[in-house]
Parts: sequence; structure tokens; C-alpha cells
Amino acid sequence: MDKLPLVLVSHALPEGWLASLEGRCRTMVGPANATALAAELAAHLPEAEGLFSLLTIPVDAALLAAAPRLRVVSNMAVGYDNVDVAACTRRGIPVGNTPGVLTDATADLAFALLLAAARRLPEASADARAGRWTTWEPAGWLGADLTDATLGIVGMGKIGYAVARRGHAFGLRIVYTDPGTHDAAEREFGATRVPFDALLSTSDFVSLHCPLTAATRGLIDEAALRRMKPSAILVNTARGPVVDQEALYHALSEGWIAAAALDVTTPEPLPAGHPLYDLPNCLIAPHIGSATHGTRRRMAELACANLLAGLSGERLPHCVNPAVYG
Repeated sequence: MDKLPLVLVSHALPEGWLASLEGRCRTMVGPANATALAAELAAHLPEAEGLFSLLTIPVDAALLAAAPRLRVVSNMAVGYDNVDVAACTRRGIPVGNTPGVLTDATADLAFALLLAAARRLPEASADARAGRWTTWEPAGWLGADLTDATLGIVGMGKIGYAVARRGHAFGLRIVYTDPGTHDAAEREFGATRVPFDALLSTSDFVSLHCPLTAATRGLIDEAALRRMKPSAILVNTARGPVVDQEALYHALSEGWIAAAALDVTTPEPLPAGHPLYDLPNCLIAPHIGSATHGTRRRMAELACANLLAGLSGERLPHCVNPAVYG
């Protein structure tokens, strides 16, 4: 066993999720709620050959410098903004992610958030629990209609496409903004590619599905929020920093837009005293887009496959920096 490569697993995972690693490597596992690489794991970075990370673990230049034998980083997430990919590439370290397997789960959650915000479910449920539901009221808890409304998709990748499919089934018109044209979405859902400003000003629902990059950080800022309809609802299942949360607070509290539903925030977790929690028109979930039994297990299994390929010197099934292969 001592001859097997050492792999640091940043978080404890449910039983069986790492079964494919047994007998193929030695593993040291961190705590389930880690937000940085645990000290007991960091002490073994000099001998580690593989790193199995979650998106809450910064894999930065300092960590890489402490791990001279590292041969692969496997991130159990689609996004990899927690990893210094450029530094890994310079070292020739392939970085793996887990695309595809969480597309439907995340799209389901995005649409669930959209529906909950549109029909004001959190407010209605809170009022019922608090005894404010005294009778059937014709004008009580009125929400937004979906049929014939416009859904704006920011980022027509796999998840954006899956959300567009769900929106189309609910009778929504689909518009999108993306660096490329997506013929399948245009053909199947009648989606129309429009400029970003036009999407903001015409959409009844704006759903974010873009990666976090220098160009998308703070994309939904004060100017963007002011372009949206006063009746519009913003849904974010992408990454928290895509939205300027201070501007969002003002937008929601001052009526620039009607509501927001967030599965991602800055920071994560959002502190209990954050003012967004005080707004009845802001629904916040604890980053549960991929949180189904099957999806999370498949993510772990794909991350294991990436890890084992890297340890064997083989091409990763899903590699975000293919330049390492020359």
C-alpha cells in the first residue's frame, strides 16, 4: 500500500462514492464541511500525487508550490473558478471537472426557483404559518404568469439549454445571450439570440447560466438591474460573484425589479445577518443545484475517473486545460 500514490480528498463523502479508488491509491480525507484544505491534509502536500477537491477549496499557487509531486487535480464540480488553472497548466498538471452529469438537476432547481419566486411561494408559506392566512382573498399573494412571458437565458450552455427546454414547455418565449449562436435552441424552442441589454429590458425572467470569468464578474450590476423590468425576476444558479449583491439589495428593496431567487451567493455561506435575508422578495437556497442523490454520486464517480486517469498518465475524461497534453 505504501507504494500506491497518495491522494488528498478535501471532503468526507458518503459511503461508496469513492469506491473506485480502493486499491488504486492511498487516500487521506478531510472534514465534510471544509472551506479550505484541512491542516492535516496540507501537511501531506509534499508527498501527494493527486488532489480530489470540491469547489470550496482554493487550489492556488501556494497550494501547488507545496505539492511538488502533484500530477492531477480533480474538481468535483462543473465550475473550476476555485482552481488556478493557469498555474496548473504551467506545471503540466491536468485539471478535471464534472460536466454533463448535473445538467438536469441544476436546470430543475433553476426552474423550481423561478416558479417559487413567480408564485411568491416563500411569502405565501410564511404568511400561512404566521396566521396571516385568514380567508381566500381574490387579490392575495398574486404572482407572475409564465405563459406567453419571456425567459432570458444568459449563457446557452448545457444547463442554459436545459432551462430553455423547461421554459418552452411552460409556454415561455425564449431569448438568450451567448458568445455563440445555438442552432438547436433556435430550432427546437424558437429561441432568439439578442444583445445583453435587449435581453435585460425585454425579459420577464432572467436566468443566469454563464461561467464566472473576468468578463462575467459583476455582470449583473446596478446598470443591468436598472435595465430590467420592474416586474422582472432574476434567477442565479451560476456563481455568486456574477451578481453585484449590494446593487441587488437596492434593486429588490427599492422596486427596480420584483424578485430574485439565488442558489449561489458571495460569500458562501451567506452570513445569517445579511440584509438580503430580510427581503421577502429574495429567495436564497444553500447552493443545492446538483443536490440529488444520483447527481452528486455521479459527480463523485466522474471525479474519481478523472483522478485515476491522471495518476495513470492517461488523458482525463473531462479536462479543462487540454494544453497540458501538448
